[in-house]
Amino acid sequence: MDCGTNGNGKFSPDNPVAQPGIKNGAEHVHDFAGNLAITANSSNADLDASGTTCRNSDKSSYFWPVVRIDRTVRSGAETQRALAATTPMVTCPSVRNRLPAVPVRAKRAVDSRLAEPDRGYAAANERMAAGKGRIDARLNASVLTDLREQRAELIKGISDSIAAAGGGRTTGMVSLVECDTNYDGMHAAIRHTAASVKAGLVANQQVQCPTVRDKLPGVPAQVLDEVNRNLAELDRQISEANERLVTTRGQGGKKFVDNAILGPVKAKRTAVLDRTGIAISRGAARPQGLEALAGCTVTDQAPNQNGQNGQNGGAATPSSPAALPDPQGPNLELPNNTGGIVRPQSVLIEYRGNPLSKVVPMPKFLRELTGDAKPTSRGPANARSTWTCSGFTGRLSDKYPICPAGRQVQRVQDFPGCWDGKNIDSTNHRDHVAFADPGTGACKQGFVAIPQLRITLSYDIPRDVQVKGQYALDSFPEEDHNPFSDHNDFINVNSAQTMQKIATCINKGKTCR
Repeated sequence: MDCGTNGNGKFSPDNPVAQPGIKNGAEHVHDFAGNLAITANSSNADLDASGTTCRNSDKSSYFWPVVRIDRTVRSGAETQRALAATTPMVTCPSVRNRLPAVPVRAKRAVDSRLAEPDRGYAAANERMAAGKGRIDARLNASVLTDLREQRAELIKGISDSIAAAGGGRTTGMVSLVECDTNYDGMHAAIRHTAASVKAGLVANQQVQCPTVRDKLPGVPAQVLDEVNRNLAELDRQISEANERLVTTRGQGGKKFVDNAILGPVKAKRTAVLDRTGIAISRGAARPQGLEALAGCTVTDQAPNQNGQNGQNGGAATPSSPAALPDPQGPNLELPNNTGGIVRPQSVLIEYRGNPLSKVVPMPKFLRELTGDAKPTSRGPANARSTWTCSGFTGRLSDKYPICPAGRQVQRVQDFPGCWDGKNIDSTNHRDHVAFADPGTGACKQGFVAIPQLRITLSYDIPRDVQVKGQYALDSFPEEDHNPFSDHNDFINVNSAQTMQKIATCINKGKTCR
């Protein structure tokens, strides 16, 4: 697949796979290739309606942490001092802001259940306090496992209540089960060279609109489908606006965004919100105040009057005393992720076969990730060596390489090539896919082979920079640019026809473009 090297400059600290619905959830900046509209809050329908940087209309999203060159002196002591004063916490995706319309008969039960995540979150943070000033991977794993089980049961209960009241089965909610540990408090004590600089072109501006789903009353059964279509339309409007922010970046004058993007979005939202109120009024009292939810801003403007951010809000359970900063300055810097971003010289996206069996097409909207952004705080089980030099792709390291003259620094990232045959995501974003046996290539029992994605990123980095250790991966604060924290994420938005062509090509032993 030829999807370019992020020539549009779509950078973002969101991670729509591992931290859906959480603004700046990655705490480091990602390069994005492929899907143009994707944010942490994008629905499958939004992804499907998006434009793409890929030449063959592949709308999939491929994204990875950026590499920077920073010629200033880095000190691990600074990170350790920041950690010593930090109490780890947990961050959880919002369930309330991702629900469909709730039937009248289910409203009380759903509202009661929605109070449970806050209690679970508070209890988890009490346990996390035992890890103040240090990183305890065992404690983190224990807390997250218990929280995952609680949230899985909670979300299933909400889905059951909605279905029993005639609302149908909710979809995509499994992606909201997983929480994550965070050391956000470290940001306040770690350098941020661009902290006082607010650039005109921030990383991947995003439209911020007030949440709507959590403002609706119980919806009469006879208009549930209509209201859900309206909610999907509101999402789609924001997704389209986010895509325009990418494709028109740098165009127009100071008022361009207001006049060409935010103005039309407000007009469209006003019409949809009015239709929503009318629909509900056919079976219940018309909700008041929906018109106040029409106005939006973008991420480098002041928050709107409702204090919401992201598509349909997208707010996570609060995770730190102060909100994380947006990337700042001409280099899109975050605390301790400083220096100029090195753009890949090339990005090779390949779908590969299985040595033992034919592959079946990936399901549309399959989520996959490879590597682990937090091998220190979560343990190394899922981390993978990715670093090498061009010409040595069979020898991968978990260290930053110093390459021979004339060779490029490379990151080679293989994704799982086996699938459970049913699910596009799982509670921990991993269990629905698996790597084949490294010795035989066989998928484990119950799994089938799918086209295995490999992404190879190649960089022209001056040799003196390599020798002096002045290039590094963006990372979470506690990882401090650990090369073993390299990772890559993917959402398959290939059409069924294109994915079938991919599988057919592979199964015939061909090389196709």
